[in-house]
Parts: sequence; structure tokens; C-alpha cells
Amino acid sequence: MYLSTLSLIGVFMKKDRLVLCRCGAMAYIIWPVLLDGRTSPLLGRIQEERTRRKRQYDNRTGVCSASLQQQQQPQRKAKKDEELVDQLIQDLNEVNDIPFFDIELPYELALKIFQYLNCTELGRCAQVSRAWRVLAEDGVLWFRMCTREGYHQDASVSDSPCWKSTLRDCRNLAKTVCSNWKNRVGSISQLQFELGKVLCDVSSCDNFVLAGYTSGDVRLWDTLHWDSAASYLKPNSLSANTDPRPHVSHVQVNSTVAAAAYEDGCVDLWSTETGGEPIYHYQSPGRIQALALSPDSPVLGSAAGPDVRLNRADDHGYWRTVCQAQLPNTVESLVLVPGRGQQCPLVALAAAETVHLLDPRDDEPRTLHSVYGHPVTCLDASDSHVALGVKSTGWAMHDGGNKIHVYSLETGKPAVCVGNSPGDFTCINLRDSPPHLLVCGNKDRRVRVFDLRAGSSVASLYAHHLGVTSVQADDWKIVSGGGEGLVCVWEMRMGAKLWEMHNRHPVRHVRFNTSTLVTANIPDDKSPRGACITDDDLTAHRRHRGVICHYDFSEDALSQDHILPICRSDYTESYGYNYNISLAVPYDRLSGSHPSH
Repeated sequence: MYLSTLSLIGVFMKKDRLVLCRCGAMAYIIWPVLLDGRTSPLLGRIQEERTRRKRQYDNRTGVCSASLQQQQQPQRKAKKDEELVDQLIQDLNEVNDIPFFDIELPYELALKIFQYLNCTELGRCAQVSRAWRVLAEDGVLWFRMCTREGYHQDASVSDSPCWKSTLRDCRNLAKTVCSNWKNRVGSISQLQFELGKVLCDVSSCDNFVLAGYTSGDVRLWDTLHWDSAASYLKPNSLSANTDPRPHVSHVQVNSTVAAAAYEDGCVDLWSTETGGEPIYHYQSPGRIQALALSPDSPVLGSAAGPDVRLNRADDHGYWRTVCQAQLPNTVESLVLVPGRGQQCPLVALAAAETVHLLDPRDDEPRTLHSVYGHPVTCLDASDSHVALGVKSTGWAMHDGGNKIHVYSLETGKPAVCVGNSPGDFTCINLRDSPPHLLVCGNKDRRVRVFDLRAGSSVASLYAHHLGVTSVQADDWKIVSGGGEGLVCVWEMRMGAKLWEMHNRHPVRHVRFNTSTLVTANIPDDKSPRGACITDDDLTAHRRHRGVICHYDFSEDALSQDHILPICRSDYTESYGYNYNISLAVPYDRLSGSHPSH
């Protein structure tokens, strides 16, 4: 007889009986041990009843019939025992039919039932019987559990011989990376393209980092392949032949394409796989004020003054202009709604006090938010909501201050209003935040996290004395950047600062994933006074250029290639800094004298 843990509270063995505790009642199920010849009390009672009936029969039929019955009884018993043993072996070998109480289900149906169990419940089911163990350790169950927890999203069932071990390794690695985040264990690399160029804008996505400079150059790094230097992305012929070349005003990158806008209104688009020459180029009538690239689809949006342009790649990879519109006011910020996939792209535009939604299928943009005298200071969008920071002026200052309005894209109506801050909101991150959470930065030096379901504040951190310029959060940590050049990592639940890093210029870009962090300190002054940047004097103007830092918190990131250049001394050079000591040099070598002393 087979048992099911779906309705059992306890199962244990007592001598020669299998004892069940089900629904508060004790039930005894007799299981004869066939192989060693032992019998249970119930079989003994049956045997006694047979003996009594046999005696009655013997009295009636005589001694001859009794002796004949005694000779045939062992043969029938032996034959019956052999049949029971064969049936037991057949049941153990049969894995296509899974026993559930007194019925047998097909393997596929039993697998569908087990897919609703977690790891602990599967482990308990594996102890019920051999057949249940085979079912509980099925690779399909553990593969689905692995992808459900966010690991190996693009893998298939056949990619791993044991998904149970793979899930265990992924969980251990995630714990290690989380510990490295908290203790600042890992490596740091400075992505420097060319000495003497001032950094203008930075964008990152997945393993790609894109940077634009005042020289008009655009560089792309692939952080998964450190053996190769930054890729040189060639500009279009019009910008390349201009002397001096226009500065790069905006850059954007996703997993497939990279885009850059120049001060003269030109926009170039490259492939992240091939680089080299641009695959698409167009010219705007004025300077590009806003540039946005969809994180998950080949869609590019740009705004020059009140003119908005939307470009998209077709099924054959050719880029086309799908929409052009003109707004009453100058567009200050532009965000592409993520998660649209093959659907028509949707763009959120902020112009003065109004936020518009641009859909190529509509004749003209529709107004989402508009309040006279309340300009929009920041904008962001997720796949279902649009969040915008609104500045309160005049009489509205007595209403509680500046607020963040969140609108539903499905209904086009306000979903929640949070905030009430005396300072202006400078940055909002809704797209990368955990579900139902919104993280934002303010000029009043605080980083705030709001719960959109309750409309209440989850965390308020005093972070940066010159205001918050960039912020991102996940389910347990917050990374913020400020105008004073400080990058801070916070533990959200405790509201405690884990660690911080400082550079000279304001932090204009913060982006992290599970194990890496990219930060960019971009100078406000692109042409510093008295900074004649020449090839003969590079070190003197290091403070004017800005810096891009790449942090790697994975457990195997402590390699010599990730040590900063100032810490790579091998004690054989005849010049350098007195503190130029390599992090990889053993301590016993520090007793020797340095050539520069």
C-alpha cells in the first residue's frame, strides 16, 4: 500500500507495522515482510480462523481428507508468497505510474502536482517512497524553480545535468555576492579612454558602458571581455569632417545598439556587436535636449526643442522614422516605456508644466498631467506607471511642498501622490525599483523610498549635502550619488550606510545589477578656465576630466588586472609615488627599500 504526504501528518514504522497519523486519528496498516517469512498479528488471526474451520471440516470428512488438506496448504501458501513478491518488485520498477493512496496517476499528472511544492516540501516527499523520490528529484521541477528565482532565465532543461545542484550553487553564489556588497569586497576599475578629454555623458546596460567626450569621440566598453580595449565608434562623415568636432551631448546604450547625440544636432547609432561605422544617422534642426533608448527593444527617441522624433528598427534590421510630433513647449526630458516588446512604442515627454504621452498610432500626443505654475523637475516610467516630480511654487508651497505624482498607463488617471518635501525632486527611479516601490532623490539632501500601494514612506536617508543627483534601489540596498561626488551604498531595511566612495565631480550616473556597479562623475564645466589640455601636460588637468568606475563584487574578481594603476608597482621602477605599493605584494617584501626612497 502506498501513502501520500498531501494528506498525511506523520508516517513511521513500528515493529512490523506501518503506522499512519492522518487527520488526528491513528490508523494501522499491516505490511507483511515477505522476504524474511515473518507475519503480522492480523495474518495470525486469519490463520487461526482457517485452522478452526479446518478442524470442523476434518470432523466431517474424516482423517483422509484432513491429511490431504495439510499437504496442499504449504504449496498454496508458497505460491501466494511468490505472487506477492513478484507484485512488489513490479511496483518498485514501475516509475511511469505514481501511487497516490489507492490509485495510480500518470507521471506527467503527478509532476504537475509536485510543481506547486517548494524545496523543503519536495525534500519531505522524497522520503516517502522510492517512486516519490524519483518524482521529487525530476530535473524539470528544479529547472522551473531555478528560473522562477531569477537564475538562468535563457537556459533550457537540457543545459544542466542536475538542476538541483545548479540551484544550490546559484543560491550560494548569491549569498557570497550579497556579503561582498555589504563588506566592499571585490575589484574596482577606472574606465579611461584617452588622457586630456573631458567626460560629457555616460550610459550603461548589462555589460556595456558607453561614454561621450568633449573631443566628439564615443567609446564603448564590454566589461565581460577585459582583454580588449574600448571600442572606437566612428562618427558620421559630417561630424568627422567638422573642425573642431562638436561635443557629445547625450549617449544611450542597451544590449544591441548604442546611440550618441552631438551639439550640432546629429544623432548616430551603432551596433554593439560590430561597432565601427554607424548603422543609422539623422540630423535634427537644433541641439538635442533629450535622448532615450528603450532598454528591451530597438526604439530610439530624441527631442530638439519642441520637436520629437521616434525611430525604430523593422523586422529586417532597417531603422525608420515611425513618428514625428511638435509640442507647444520645449521638451526637457523624454522616457521610453519599457516592456512593450513587439507592441507599438510609447513615449513619456515632460515639457514645462505638462507631461505628454506619445503613441505613433494617435494623431497627436495626449496630455497626461498639466497644472499651471507647477513645472516638472524629473520623470521616469515603468511598464505600467509614469512617475513625475512636480515643483510647488507660490501659494502651493503651503500645501506641503513638492510632490511626486504617479499615473497609471492603463487608465491614464492618477494612481497615487507621495512626497511633501520642501526641496525639489531631482531624480526618480521607477523602472529599476522593486515592485510597488519608488526611490527618488531630492535637493534637500535626502533619498526617499515610497510604497505605492499604501502611499507611505518606507525609508528616508540623509545622504548628500549638495543634493542627490542619481539613485537606484533593489529589494535590500540603495545606491545613491550626490553633487559633492560621493557614492553611497545603503541597507534599506536598517537605513544604515554600508560604505561610500568619493570623487571630485558630481555623480551623474549610477547603475548596478546583481554583481557589478557602474558610476560616473561628470564635470559640470566642459571647458574649464585655464585648463589648456595638451599632450605635454596631462597630469595637471586630471581633476577636470571626470571618471568612470566599474565595481565587480563577484567572488572571483580579485585579479591583478583589476588593481588600480597607482597600486601596481613591482619595486623595479626608478620613479613613481612613494606609496605606489601593489595590493598583491606579500607583506614580507615591504621590509625592503623602494628605489624611489
